[in-house]
Amino acid sequence: MRQIWKSFRALYFASLMMLIGSGLLSTYLALRLAADQVDGLWVGALMAANYVGLALGGKIGHRLIGRVGHIRAYATCAGIVGAAVLGHGLIDYLPAWIFLRMIVGLGMMCQYMVIESWLNEQASPKQRGLVFSGYMIASYMGLVLGQLILVIHPQLGPELLMLVAMCFTLCLVPVAMTRSIHPAPMRPAPLEPLFFMRRVPQSLTTVLSAGLIIGSFYGLAPLYAAQQGLSTEHVGLFMACCIGAGLLVQGPLGKLSDRYDRAWLIRGVAGLLVLAALPLAIFPEVPLEVLFAVGFVASLLQFSLYPLAVAFSNDHVEGERRVSLTAMLLMTYGVGASIGPLVSGVLMKQFGSNMLYAFVCFTALILVLRIRPKAVTNLHQVEDAPLHHIAMPDSMSSSPLVVALDPRVDEQVVQDQMQTATEPDAHAPTEGDAPADADQPERVVPSGEGVVRPVAIVDVDVSTDPQDARPDASLDASRDVGVDRPL
Repeated sequence: MRQIWKSFRALYFASLMMLIGSGLLSTYLALRLAADQVDGLWVGALMAANYVGLALGGKIGHRLIGRVGHIRAYATCAGIVGAAVLGHGLIDYLPAWIFLRMIVGLGMMCQYMVIESWLNEQASPKQRGLVFSGYMIASYMGLVLGQLILVIHPQLGPELLMLVAMCFTLCLVPVAMTRSIHPAPMRPAPLEPLFFMRRVPQSLTTVLSAGLIIGSFYGLAPLYAAQQGLSTEHVGLFMACCIGAGLLVQGPLGKLSDRYDRAWLIRGVAGLLVLAALPLAIFPEVPLEVLFAVGFVASLLQFSLYPLAVAFSNDHVEGERRVSLTAMLLMTYGVGASIGPLVSGVLMKQFGSNMLYAFVCFTALILVLRIRPKAVTNLHQVEDAPLHHIAMPDSMSSSPLVVALDPRVDEQVVQDQMQTATEPDAHAPTEGDAPADADQPERVVPSGEGVVRPVAIVDVDVSTDPQDARPDASLDASRDVGVDRPL
């Protein structure tokens, strides 16, 4: 593990700084609007705009990376995100904030894609799980540390926006200074929505529900805590406590997921979530100790739904379709995370702050009713199911490329489905210059000078011009959700 940390510390640091800035920005905006007596609908709309931006970034990011290369794309997006963050301090017009929030989400998705593709290229197949674990820890730690900044600096002034912008500037440093080679451009995997709706409907239902719940949590939990009378410091502690629960649960969850039937686990977790969140849904006000304790337990459960669903789907989808499955899962999650904050924001505006957890209870109850383990026929179960459970990072901090780091997915399948064929450039070598071995596929790597150079698919550890750089990296992948029979 020490060697992995040494090899990938630059990209882990970049991820850490990105998530510190992202986590702090989400909570800051919610508290700032709460201090200005703005209703929850606007707060929910801001978080929904962030997820819309993340979804758009999945498409735009591929084109940008393919056109200018990984480092220039990362630098461009880091600069745009930093400018959009500072724009919140220059403009008080809420519709403009929604646009800026969408730009932040779009730029961050492109940054995730750059980091994950580099992580994948630098990690050997045997290291993928450990590399991804480091990426997951960096992601969760960034979100937690972003909340704890509010404990140290509770004033909601422009200084916090400057700090967020500083984080996005610092995350650029290790990427800009790398001397590694660009990874090859990747293209979006096909979604095949109708196929997956037939094959894994219960898994998609779980992912959608997880998006509704977690999107609402990130967008409106700070507002809920503030309306409970908590100070800014206590709001930061509350959010750090809840997000930290998401990291702590991953280890025990993996053991349970590998040992027991995953459909029953999803239903059981959803049922326990209904019971855990019920006190916060019923009582308009609760003591501080109860709020922290119940919020921690509810977060343990709500952050378990997505990784369980992903693992469940892997059990029922063949290896050659898992790249597409991951893209489908992330899209489904993004739809839920875009809708959830809007719906819960309207409910909080009309009926009070406790409607946030009432919405969580209702969504989890629907999930209990919709997940039917006895409907799983296992007709399409893969031979080695259940596949080994892999702890997932927070879905806010991953892109469709995360599947490339899943040690359960064959690397050649990822290359076949997500590798683009870059058209030869006028300066590119011709067939007579360097004939390619028919048995050794080549990957085209755009250099900093615009020259296209073929590079073998094996890991390249050669230092070149700094502009051709690519950071060290690797990441473990997302998983797929699964259930086999339509409801």
